[in-house]
Amino acid sequence: MPSPEVPATPAAALYVATGAGPVGWTVAEQLAAAGHRVKVLTRSGSGPAHPLIERIAVDVSDPAHLGQLFQGARAVFHCIHGSRYTAASWGRELPAAEQAVMAAAADAGAVVVFPESLYSYSAPEQTMREDSPREASGGKRGIRTALLAARAASAADTVSVVASDFYGPRVLGAHAGERMLKPVLAGKTLRVLGSPDQPHSFTYVPDLAAAMIAAAADPALWNRVWHAPTGPALSQRQLAAAFAAAAGAGSPKVAALPGAALRIMGALLPQMRELTEMLYQFERPFVMDSGASEAALGLTPTPLKEAAAATVAWWGDQGR
Repeated sequence: MPSPEVPATPAAALYVATGAGPVGWTVAEQLAAAGHRVKVLTRSGSGPAHPLIERIAVDVSDPAHLGQLFQGARAVFHCIHGSRYTAASWGRELPAAEQAVMAAAADAGAVVVFPESLYSYSAPEQTMREDSPREASGGKRGIRTALLAARAASAADTVSVVASDFYGPRVLGAHAGERMLKPVLAGKTLRVLGSPDQPHSFTYVPDLAAAMIAAAADPALWNRVWHAPTGPALSQRQLAAAFAAAAGAGSPKVAALPGAALRIMGALLPQMRELTEMLYQFERPFVMDSGASEAALGLTPTPLKEAAAATVAWWGDQGR
């Protein structure tokens, strides 16, 4: 799949991306496609293969290594998440890693750009906009609130670009990743959390990456929270149907996993408890608006038909 166009600056620049999950990988690909040099930092040394991308094996939570690696970089895209989807792991790992990255970036004169979630929004039952309050507390939501506050207090310039649930190439462990694509493409029943018909915002990862790059390029946009360009809210059933149509498959069969049953399971199984904490996102409307950010960044979301086709094509290329 060709990368979305990213305007090149007058001279090739150096950027750093920490992490090679779907966001870090896509950011690095888009920057390299625009002619920029990119260092991708991961523990394993993984990342896209490209002549302009240098893949470096390093633990970015260790500040001893970061100063030299960040020297000369215009921006650091910090795309590393917790090792597990738990509040305990997030609280133990994320704050210290972000502080180390921001300190090294401040010394290097680089802005730090973070992908961010909607977890911190105080009133998620209302349409979430860039100026909506972000003061949620407790669990994973409270950790995201604290991270945003720490970025605002940092000596480093930062930008946080908020996205809703991901979909797109390389997205695996997500509600619209393998949990949705595998059964839909196999013609099996898709079982979703909460309601299959409540409106829910889904963000296409290449649109998030493009927004992060655009925000990094303009100092007037720094030290703010922006929203990744995100199309109109869809139900889980509608998104599954878009994937099925892109694959030339029949209408998917969709069934709900009842929230009450999941909560009972959550009382017994820690991994289920982490999912039930976020059930509110799928039992009621969960909608973000990115209009102000689209105007500021000069970007619009990729049309659903095009994004679904690229997602399904990537899955086919992987033999999944």
